[in-house]
Amino acid sequence: MKKIDVKTGQNSYSIIIGVGVLAQTGVKLKELGLKDKAVIITNPTVNKLYGTAVNRSLVDAGFKTTALEVPDGEGFKTLESAGKLYEQLAACGAERSTAILALGGGVIGDLAGFVAATYMRGVPLVQIPTTLLAQCDSSIGGKTAVDYKQLKNEIGAFYQPKMTISDITTLKSLPEKEFTGGLAEVIKHAVIKDEQFFSYLEKNLDRINSLDNNVLEAVVTKSAQIKVEFVEKDEKDMGLRNILNFGHTVGHAVESVSNFQVTHGQGVSIGMTAAVKIAVKMELMDTESAARLEKLLNKAGLTTTLPQMEIKQILQTMRYDKKVQGGKIRFVLPRAIGQVFITDDVNPAVVEKVLWEMT
Repeated sequence: MKKIDVKTGQNSYSIIIGVGVLAQTGVKLKELGLKDKAVIITNPTVNKLYGTAVNRSLVDAGFKTTALEVPDGEGFKTLESAGKLYEQLAACGAERSTAILALGGGVIGDLAGFVAATYMRGVPLVQIPTTLLAQCDSSIGGKTAVDYKQLKNEIGAFYQPKMTISDITTLKSLPEKEFTGGLAEVIKHAVIKDEQFFSYLEKNLDRINSLDNNVLEAVVTKSAQIKVEFVEKDEKDMGLRNILNFGHTVGHAVESVSNFQVTHGQGVSIGMTAAVKIAVKMELMDTESAARLEKLLNKAGLTTTLPQMEIKQILQTMRYDKKVQGGKIRFVLPRAIGQVFITDDVNPAVVEKVLWEMT
């Protein structure tokens, strides 16, 4: 078992990573001083797989529990879903001291986190991510949000959990498509910060895909540590933390234009590919490094080409991105594997040319 301390001032917390740590949920909550009631927010699929184990650990620790289900999918990460959860929380007697446990992937983590941040102006939140993407990225750092029409994650709050519990055995039940999508965020972390970690992924991808416990624990821990480093330095995403958006400027736009038929992981992979191609055209990065990233993404089962969609619509959607400042779209571009920077000095014509080349 590994433990990472996230030092964000008064909102500091720990991430617990390991095999079988789900069974420790109740004990860990008691150690935080939480007691009495706990509400598990999850989806039907995850509830069937892990709801009983989490509930048992809570009951054994003396908690009265309620489980609330949200249908699967990004399409339910909405204000409407949040409203229904508020009503259910009130109906089951949830109080300001009642812990909300986000049991699931990124959608549940974002939605349950947003609800915890806003219900009664904030109740204790515990993240229990069950996907690779959530364990390595979305459950860390306190970003919570819902989608509104074509605007992805535009309505939200920064709200740190009291603890994050990542049981890597939950990764073994993931559909291959879901696991592959999570690898996009793992690769992203390597590109933005750690060339040695990138090399490790290149050498150990087969062991990762075979779900080797030791390798999975190492990958989740290292990826989480990279995310934590940026979060600690820039909790409210005012500058440095924007580097974590590598691949997301184009990626989010592709997701939105596809009506979320393109998954987040695949969108980020497409976005990273676009970013390195832009960097090469701007003579910021050598072609060999760009090819190295594209090769790893393809080997991981991620797409590096654009599905059939309107390029103009992608470009227009990018202008609504949260990272736009002064009307200029901000990009995270690489100079090398492990070294990236933020810029708004990218010619839109270059972006459009790259997108056309990726079709």
